[in-house]
Amino acid sequence: MTLANGFSIKEMNPKEFFPLFGKHYDQLFGDDHTFFPDEYLSEIESKKLKILDSKLGDRFRLHLGLFSPQNEFIGFSFGVQESSETFFMMASAVLPEYRRLGLYSELVKEVLKRCEEAGFQKIYGTHCATNNAVLIPKLKLGFIFSKVELSDMFGTIIHLQYYTNPLRRKVMDYRSGLKVPSKEIKAVMKFDREPK
Repeated sequence: MTLANGFSIKEMNPKEFFPLFGKHYDQLFGDDHTFFPDEYLSEIESKKLKILDSKLGDRFRLHLGLFSPQNEFIGFSFGVQESSETFFMMASAVLPEYRRLGLYSELVKEVLKRCEEAGFQKIYGTHCATNNAVLIPKLKLGFIFSKVELSDMFGTIIHLQYYTNPLRRKVMDYRSGLKVPSKEIKAVMKFDREPK
């Protein structure tokens, strides 16, 4: 997909994606306090995790690269199917010198488009609670706060979730207390039903 400004988003296979991702990892994430437990697992624990992972089958995976007009890898998004209805955006970023150009939003839009076409109902990502450079664009695209988690890997993280079904989004607005229930929500939530 070519964007109006000459940048492009390309789907990649893992073998071509991860070397480019790895090249920029330290620049993007080198200063955070991520704890990678894999490095501290016993050989038996690692083997058991691989067996459990293999039982999950052939999950949907998405690896998108963001490229400059000169075809330089300048950003990415990758994720994996978590369940029959949920896609987890594991990591997305744009190199610092290319930020504030709307490229992150375009990348997220492409993830949403592809995930919706695949049939996912929910797309979510986890983010540092103070990472406004990511939180704000995602909120503007229709993601909502769904939970706060204390993670051994990342510390305090915010889950942002996007619903592809508009009614489910409306239900979340009602459930959160943002909106009073409309006639539509009253009907689906069966407000007219007598308690037993």
